[in-house]
Amino acid sequence: MTDVARSERDRPWIVRTYAGHSSPAESNALYRRNLAKGQTGLSVAFDLPTQTGYDPDHVLARGEVGKVGVPVAHLGDMRALFEQIPLGRMNTSMTINATAMWLLALYQVVAEEQGVAAEELTGTTQNDIIKEYLSRGTYVFPPGPSLRLITDIVAYTVTEIPRWNPINICSYHLQEAGATPVQELAYSLCTVIAVLDAVVASGQVPVERMGEVCARMSFFVNAGVRFVEEMCKMRAFVALWDDLLRTRYGVVDPKHRRFRYGVQVNSLGLTEAQPENNVIRIVLEALGVTLSKDARCRALQLPAWNEALGLPRPWDQQWSLRIQQILAYETDLLEYPDLFEGSVVVARRVEELVAAATEEIDRVQAMGGAVAAVESGYMKSQLVASQAARRARIESGEDVVVGVNRFTETEPNPLLADLDAAVQTVDPAGEEAARVQVAAWRAARDASAVDEALLGLREAAKTDANLVPATLACARAGVTTGEWAGVLREVFGEYRAPTGVSAAPSAAAAGAGLGEVRDLVAVTAGELGRRPRLLVGKPGLDGHSNGAEQIAVRARDVGFEVVYQGIRLTPAQIVAAAVEEDVHVVGLSVLSGSHMNLVPEVLDGLRAAGLGDVPVVVGGIIPPADAERLATLGVAAVFTPKDYGLTDIMRGIVNIVRTSNGLASA
Repeated sequence: MTDVARSERDRPWIVRTYAGHSSPAESNALYRRNLAKGQTGLSVAFDLPTQTGYDPDHVLARGEVGKVGVPVAHLGDMRALFEQIPLGRMNTSMTINATAMWLLALYQVVAEEQGVAAEELTGTTQNDIIKEYLSRGTYVFPPGPSLRLITDIVAYTVTEIPRWNPINICSYHLQEAGATPVQELAYSLCTVIAVLDAVVASGQVPVERMGEVCARMSFFVNAGVRFVEEMCKMRAFVALWDDLLRTRYGVVDPKHRRFRYGVQVNSLGLTEAQPENNVIRIVLEALGVTLSKDARCRALQLPAWNEALGLPRPWDQQWSLRIQQILAYETDLLEYPDLFEGSVVVARRVEELVAAATEEIDRVQAMGGAVAAVESGYMKSQLVASQAARRARIESGEDVVVGVNRFTETEPNPLLADLDAAVQTVDPAGEEAARVQVAAWRAARDASAVDEALLGLREAAKTDANLVPATLACARAGVTTGEWAGVLREVFGEYRAPTGVSAAPSAAAAGAGLGEVRDLVAVTAGELGRRPRLLVGKPGLDGHSNGAEQIAVRARDVGFEVVYQGIRLTPAQIVAAAVEEDVHVVGLSVLSGSHMNLVPEVLDGLRAAGLGDVPVVVGGIIPPADAERLATLGVAAVFTPKDYGLTDIMRGIVNIVRTSNGLASA
């Protein structure tokens, strides 16, 4: 008996890990190690100052330099980041949005210095600003000017860098912010409609080349642990995209209508409790975007098992890399046609998702499109509501999370035997080194050339000229990230997006205890003579506001007066708000790792303002050793991802308010 002949294997997806930290030199070493281990593309994580257009020595950059990505302040940093990496043979994804034009210009100039022509470059700039207003928070400019920057990049790349994806329409962070599959489909497609309509309206691309523009539109999606539904979602994406390009933009060539997407599987569902369980979650989520050949991703990057604890180490990233390689090379996944062709169950679910997403797309378009739905707060409030519903299902036990709200009994985890060594730490000296280096860079360059380049950018920004040529001139002259963004801030202004908190519905189904906490807050209000007031603050540049928003919504639901002013506040601004609003408690949310820099500043500021008796609580990804240090400094309580019960957190906060005001805790 002979074995059946094996089918020819499909080419694997691009294998990436999302990486970057500390400094360009350290990140470069990490990239080269990962490439040597079999990674086939780069996915660059930039730090928050770089993402929001600040140099390392800006006041808002304090505590944030090199924490969640690599700092790139000028051309010299970009050279160091890609030293000994041949950009002509590399497919590079850059997770950058508000400053995407600037980072692409630096990348192009470094490639030119390597002798690589722009038309040879392959890769992607994320460059999706609409989802930044809704979820991730690294926007800078108002929607109109932001869309203009995106349009200019699209128009430039279609002729000058034709193999480059100028935008990743990014549904990944929508799911992280609570989006249902229907919302993820609908809001990301509304975003691409806004972009393509803007490109058409700009007149920069001839109508006959719009097919080429559509062909370079790429998507960056999320895949959760409900992997069957996620696979159906991807098939729905394919159908919706094909229909949109045929009917709205008249794209005839099927190659131009191909749905091209990369994936980072879900980080929202990674747990701090029993974090070893995250490995199987990651594997299942990867299957959701690789099983179906007709809707298989073009590139994949997986989070590490310990991301709910802190910054992954190189070994942790290697484990995620090996998961991809085992799927691609050891299994027979790539040897078959689409496994779900003809499945009645799959077809029915895809039809349901397409119909529901189409209905929501039509609703947003009737409001005036994605930009109008951002400015009105509609899409943000819908996401906050979906996230609140998800949290309520977990708290009530309707949704089971193994190791968190069920099956919590566990053996000691040998991977966590040394908690301080279980995650990567960033040397705080790196921030000071970055400040020194950017000062040296400014001192060594030709000041007159810098002034001339910045003037050219300023004047171009006042017209409807494409801004890429002026940006390239700035890159070549030695302009810094903060200077480039600073000029555009002067011309375009800045923006604060709606928080969505006020319109979110009550968490009526959040489980037992909600009524008890409401009663306790009401009693406390009577004893204080007014309702207890909570200030929710987001210090620093961390724009991941999901946790802060959910705390604000639940605090409102149990009877607190809530003051929430949104993201990216300095410690001084938070202190000023605490004074002006006469609050009973300050809650700080920090997920970027900068808590040991920013929280002490808030504590010191409150004491200096005469509010040293106002308790401060902190939430975020905070290692146990740091939590102990914060307690020593005067923080009343620290909440981390293991504290999934928002009502329990509210009970703790109201008791902290009672204790600080001389009332008995309950």
